[in-house]
Order: sequence, then structure tokens, then C-alpha cells
Amino acid sequence: MGDPLTGVTQAADSLAAPPPDPDFQRRLDQQSGRLRRALMRVYGERSEFEVILARIHDLLARRRRDRPSGLKRLDQARELDPDWFLRGDRLGYSTYVPQFAGSLAGVRATIPYLRDLGVTYLHLLPVLKPRAGDSDGGFAVADFEAVDPRLGDMADLESLARDLRGQGISTCIDLVLNHVADDHPWSKAAKAGDPYYRGFFRIIHDADEVAAYEASLEQIFPVSAPGNFTPVDQVDGWVWTTFYPYQWDLNYSNPEVFLAILDALLGLAAQGVDVFRLDSVAYIWKQMGTACRNLPQAHALIEALRAADAIAAPAVILKSEA
Repeated sequence: MGDPLTGVTQAADSLAAPPPDPDFQRRLDQQSGRLRRALMRVYGERSEFEVILARIHDLLARRRRDRPSGLKRLDQARELDPDWFLRGDRLGYSTYVPQFAGSLAGVRATIPYLRDLGVTYLHLLPVLKPRAGDSDGGFAVADFEAVDPRLGDMADLESLARDLRGQGISTCIDLVLNHVADDHPWSKAAKAGDPYYRGFFRIIHDADEVAAYEASLEQIFPVSAPGNFTPVDQVDGWVWTTFYPYQWDLNYSNPEVFLAILDALLGLAAQGVDVFRLDSVAYIWKQMGTACRNLPQAHALIEALRAADAIAAPAVILKSEA
């Protein structure tokens, strides 16, 4: 049969190298210092820091190559007018899809109505696939690459964003940064014992360490969801759950988490989403003896996301939950 690896190599060698992208290189040159400085504040003490940075650059280059040509043209246009979202009369409309139009296809049918109202910004509250059962109103996300099937699919989101853009209306969706649902593929893999994905979460095996953290932490829902940790038999420990027990906090001290979230953001941007409301950003960095809220590293991580976004998808803007 021959060596399959050799066959893959020969096939890869036969492909033409992608053409150079001067716009991407220019943006990388402009923003790489900002990106490096932000990441240094979080991961700078790691011996593999340069490897982490190189992997982020590779991710940005890949996502840039895959970005649809129409969105690349939008990137160019908005770079010439960096305050585009502040120009003229801006009118926002925020809604839950089921109550407003039933589905994403239904929202498409309302575009003439939105345009007549003068809407220039449509914020669709959680549209990504939520956890089965309780989902904190959709903020317990089970898949960053899928739309809530009750609303449609990713093709519907792309079509809606394209049609809204054609009428001068920006599409905004929520991207939850602090946590994923306990039935997200990352959580499932962690439960199954995968050490790589267990590293995506804050899992503590010592009750005294849990108590030491709790001593300085606030409780978001002291009645309905007291405490900040949930015992999970499958991981033989306590999982950090700031909000509800089914929302597992991500471990941003692991740079793999930053890479995965950045990839999710750019993947959704490739569907035409041009505004992201970054949810629960204040809580993404944990440090013993603090409230684990609004720590400097959280600000640095958001700055790094903004710099990365400006390199690969500069038409997209990010706004953070206060």
C-alpha cells in the first residue's frame, strides 16, 4: 500500500503555496508589538513563550487565509474609517430571536422593518448552541461552532449577517469568555480523563485549597447557586464554577485556552459576525487571595484578543461586558 505519510507529504508538496497577503503582513507588523506586550503580561514567564506567540501568529494567518473575500474587502474599507461604528446616527436593537422572529430565518424576514426603524446594529442575545436543559438563558454554551438548533444553523447565521450587512446593519452576538457548559466537548473530554482538556479547567483536588480560594471570593448567585466550586466525581475533585454548577470556568493560565477561544472568535467572524459582546470578562483570571474579578491579567487577555482581531479580521469590533 505504500507509506500513507509519504503520500500525504507528496500531495502537500504538489499544492501551490498560498499567495502572499500584504494586508495581513502589514497588520501583523503594526499590531504584533501590542499583541506581544499583552501576552507577556500573562504568559511572559513561561519558557515556551515564543512558541506560544508563534502558534498564535500561525492561527491568525490560517484564519486570515480562510476569511471570505467579501469580508476581506470590508476589512479594507473599515480600516480607512476606523471609527465607522461611531459615524452618523447609530441605533441599536437588542432581542432574543425566539421572541422576536422565531428563528434566524425569521429575523431575515424582518430586515426591511429594522431598516425602516433606522437600526444600524442588531444584537441577537445568545444564539450559539446551549447546554441541554438549564443553560442560564443560553449563556452556558455547548458548542462555539454551532447555532442553537431551535433557531437554525450556521448557514442561517451567515446568510442573516450577509443580508444585514447589505442594509448597513451590523450583527452582534455574545461570546462567553469565562466558561463553557458541562456538556461542551472540552468538558466531556475532561470528564473522560483527557489530560489536555482537563488543563482547560480549574480542577482542585484539595478541600483546603477550595476553602482558601472561597475565603476571598464573592458569590454571584448566593441563593440559587452558592459557592464557586462544584464537586464532580468524573474528575475526582472540585471544578471552579463561578456562576452555575453546569458552567465550568476556563483556565486562562493555560495558553491553550486563549488559543481555542481566539480560534472560536475568528471562526464566528468568518460567518459575518462583525460585533462580539464579550461576556463575563471580569472573571477570566484567577488568583489566590483576591476576588478573582477585574484582575490586570484579565485586561491583558482582552487587549491581546483585540490586537489579534485587528490582525486577522479588522472589520470586527469587540465590546466587553462591564
